[in-house]
Amino acid sequence: MAATGNTSRERVGELRAHILNGLSECRRLSASFNKMTARSEGGGARQRSKSDADSGFLGLRPTSVDPGLRRRRRGPRNRKRGWRRLAQEPLGLEVDQFLEDVRLQERTTGCLVSEAPNEKLFFVDTGSKEKEQRKKRTRVQKKSLCLQKPLRADLILENTSKVPVPKDILAHQVPNAKKLRRKEQLWEKLAKEGELPREVRKAQARLLNPPVAKSKPRPQDTVERPFYDLWTPDNPLDRPLAGQDAFFLEQTKKKGMRRPPRLLTKPSRVPAVEVTPAGASYNPTFEDHQALLLAAHEVELQRQKEAEKLERQLALPSAEQAATQETMFQELCEGLLQESDGEDERPKAHAAEAGDGTTEGSPASTWLASVEKKTEQQRRREKAARKQRVQQAALRAARLQHQELFRLRGIKAQVAQRLAELARRREQRRIQRLAEADKPRRLGRLKYQDPDIDVQLSSELSDSLRTLKPEGNILRDRFKSFQKRNMIEPRERAKFKRKYKVKLVEKRAFREIQL
Repeated sequence: MAATGNTSRERVGELRAHILNGLSECRRLSASFNKMTARSEGGGARQRSKSDADSGFLGLRPTSVDPGLRRRRRGPRNRKRGWRRLAQEPLGLEVDQFLEDVRLQERTTGCLVSEAPNEKLFFVDTGSKEKEQRKKRTRVQKKSLCLQKPLRADLILENTSKVPVPKDILAHQVPNAKKLRRKEQLWEKLAKEGELPREVRKAQARLLNPPVAKSKPRPQDTVERPFYDLWTPDNPLDRPLAGQDAFFLEQTKKKGMRRPPRLLTKPSRVPAVEVTPAGASYNPTFEDHQALLLAAHEVELQRQKEAEKLERQLALPSAEQAATQETMFQELCEGLLQESDGEDERPKAHAAEAGDGTTEGSPASTWLASVEKKTEQQRRREKAARKQRVQQAALRAARLQHQELFRLRGIKAQVAQRLAELARRREQRRIQRLAEADKPRRLGRLKYQDPDIDVQLSSELSDSLRTLKPEGNILRDRFKSFQKRNMIEPRERAKFKRKYKVKLVEKRAFREIQL
């Protein structure tokens, strides 16, 4: 069998050599014949058809020219266009076909068929003995053979190509290879001198003095540990810190900061999670559901009243209330007539005073009398009068103070009444504070608004949890709870505000179409 394979391979090689020799001989003869015809006919060859020149065969006409001798197109061969032109020529096509055949043989058999060994090309037919043995196998033997056989999925994923994978150069490159190589050379030189690297010295020290393994606490160790009161002043954990500066312990984080009392009080007494009303259940009773609907209805009515009030305030006045020319003129002249009347009367009064002369009770006469110098007698009388007025005031104050002793009962009643009034006001303020303790405080520029009541209408109620329509949002509910408990201030969504003005520009193509 091996001799037969070698003979066939030699036969194929000989036939291929004969075919190539024949092709080269034909091309040589056709070239010489074309030269002779070109000399005899002169310029007739220039008028040959393009189809004859492009064909790969020698034409039968006297004007046909060998395709190998025709004028080739000039152009750069180092560009992709030159590669394509060379690939379309007959010689390039032959080379491509040959290389494609070689690649196909390498993919299928792993090497060229002419170079493949006999074991890959032929097999020995031993007859039907193996088939008979297969029939005689037991069930257990067949099962073991099936287990040894690879799975179909694994066979599909295997690489069936015989072409080796190209070597990845980047996978074998090591970063900082030169630096590591120099470092290894340095440590080899130091090792000859007796000096070892730091890591090696640490490893040797670790071998000489192995670390002690930490044992996990056992139950009996916990029982044997002495008990102590955590809140007593002589706590064993605080003994190493005794006698040291408190500020130093706080700054070095060895002692915790004492929290101020205000951090222990909650900002609101409202529970973190409020229980929804019974009417919001998936299967509520009729009374509970109607009560929840009534509460939601009242909220909507209040909202509608506020909207109507705002519309009334912003509405334009009616035809009867609208301002006319007369009312506008009257408003403009308001107060002007009264001032003119007063100005007319004032000169008359001055004229009357000037005609009558100065009277005794007039301010002018009083001023003239005060300007005159007082006598000594007048001064003594005024001093005696002032002294008498002071004495009378002192007697009156003493008399009133003496009479106050007889008004002690009435004064006590007034004091008790005042104290009762103050206590009543204090209790009223306390009750008001307790009532407002559960209400959200004003923390920012916005006022807290209660969220909408999650309620379903009677037609939307479901009789099963599977078909229940969800209401509300957990994130929104938590956010509103933080606002209600005075943990964050009420906020609103930030509005988008464009920083620049939008500029619209017509494209030139569209403007040309319009023109």
